Amino acid sequence: MDNQFTRMARINPLPEQDAPAPVKAAFEEHRTRYQARITNMKATLAHSLPAFDIYMEWYRLYQRVQEILGPRLAYLFAYSISSGSGCPLCTTFFRKIIIDNGEQPEHIHFNQHEQLLIDFGSQIAQQRGKVEEELFEKISSIYNQEQLVELIAFAGQMIATNVFSNVTETDIDEYLQAYIPSTPK
Repeated sequence: MDNQFTRMARINPLPEQDAPAPVKAAFEEHRTRYQARITNMKATLAHSLPAFDIYMEWYRLYQRVQEILGPRLAYLFAYSISSGSGCPLCTTFFRKIIIDNGEQPEHIHFNQHEQLLIDFGSQIAQQRGKVEEELFEKISSIYNQEQLVELIAFAGQMIATNVFSNVTETDIDEYLQAYIPSTPK
């Protein structure tokens, strides 16, 4: 396996049984509201309740992105950002979603509209927010200003998640292990 996928966490996740009552309540509220598990990254964020709360706003923005793009294009957009940011954890998370929905991330063929959005997400991540004028004009012709703001804000939130996971070298959760890409020999 590639070394980026086998590092040890720099900050260990906060075990739920050791968490103070407000953090336990935040965990339960998160599980209930989003039907989401408490992952290693979330448990690491839980060392600071404000950090946990802020990062969990990702879910609210992601719901809006799904409304704009549809579920498939939303997770592909998030995957393009995570991959562009070089985040093993988040890339693997979205690989799981892609694979569970019947596609192989390395073999997806995009139509012109999808490719524009994937390029947009990748450029935002790879070029630290710089997007070529031609690409921005094409994206701007498809989405209105409110939608653009939400897509760009989501990309920023996704990158923040990528940065947090990369800096802390958060361990990839057990349920994601089977989705780690194999490395060529």
